[in-house]
Amino acid sequence: MSSSNYFRSWIDRPHLDPNTRLLTEEYQRGITEFMGLVHRQPEAKTGMLRCPCSNCKNRKVIKEWDVWTHLYLSGFTRSYKIWYHHGETDYEHGSTSEPQPASVPKKKGRLVGLGRRSRSAAPSSAPPPYVDPEVLTAQLKDKDDRISALETQMAAQQAGYETQKRLNEQMMEMMKGMYPNEVFPNIQDP
Repeated sequence: MSSSNYFRSWIDRPHLDPNTRLLTEEYQRGITEFMGLVHRQPEAKTGMLRCPCSNCKNRKVIKEWDVWTHLYLSGFTRSYKIWYHHGETDYEHGSTSEPQPASVPKKKGRLVGLGRRSRSAAPSSAPPPYVDPEVLTAQLKDKDDRISALETQMAAQQAGYETQKRLNEQMMEMMKGMYPNEVFPNIQDP
């Protein structure tokens, strides 16, 4: 077998451990390597990145945090092993994900989107970012907790509304009993 079969093989394997439902160590190292490459690109300063998750498939440009979340939840696009959309210029391993000139759109006689490949990025002095899976899980749980709290608050408000409605109806019935000859307005719920 050639070495290209093993190159970034973590992309081909499940990204979540089936027992713990947490990222596998291999996948964590892989996305850390990916984000390290991304952070060395000038485009990273915008905070907006092309998302290589299995749903977006590099078609969407979204916030960096959302890219982390997508990669955590959905995994990496399986065929994207040479990260050419993210500035990678190392083609020694080969890949089926490398665009072929025939499939790249042309604009006024020149190929579009290939300029990034020819330049090499200066290495960054910052270490590649590492996100502890426990921290990421805690942050996702925190978002879930906030959503749950809002849902609880909405349910409490709805219950309060229902209680007030019932009290208003009881008050109206009492007033109709006290003043049987009076005509009261019939107000419907909005």
